[in-house]
Amino acid sequence: MPDRRDATAARQDTWGQPEDEAADEGFKRLSREEAAALRARHPSVSPWRVIAVQAVVGVAVALIGQLLTGRSEVAWSLLYGAAAVVVPGALMARGMTRKRPGMTAGSLAVSFMLWELVKIGVSVAMLGVANWILQPPHWPALLVGLVVALKMYWAALLMWRRSKF
Repeated sequence: MPDRRDATAARQDTWGQPEDEAADEGFKRLSREEAAALRARHPSVSPWRVIAVQAVVGVAVALIGQLLTGRSEVAWSLLYGAAAVVVPGALMARGMTRKRPGMTAGSLAVSFMLWELVKIGVSVAMLGVANWILQPPHWPALLVGLVVALKMYWAALLMWRRSKF
């Protein structure tokens, strides 16, 4: 029967293969000035700007729905659908953009996963109580508002690539 230490040693020996060394040759560590220039050329997108775009589009869709149908329950359902994306997104953005000195990469990853879980939970809870808040909700309109607000992530990404926000 093979020894476990031999199997572990064999796996560790494969880590320094030539393809890894070839990948390292193409890597160049940036100086502080080069990194600053790269950040200046490619600024990051603020999550607050994306959430603001989602909120504005949600209000616009609700107003358009009111104008097209003349029914206030459609407009409120459209707005509530957008809010089911905006409110949890704002909670996650607040949680992720807080300054916490001394956090490691691992704890940042766990924090991201926890805030994503909070975001999903709040979205599901908002959709669950929609029947009591809207009385009665117009479900197709609510889902349209939700989908339109969700698609603003893509629109914000495309706008960022073109205009660099």
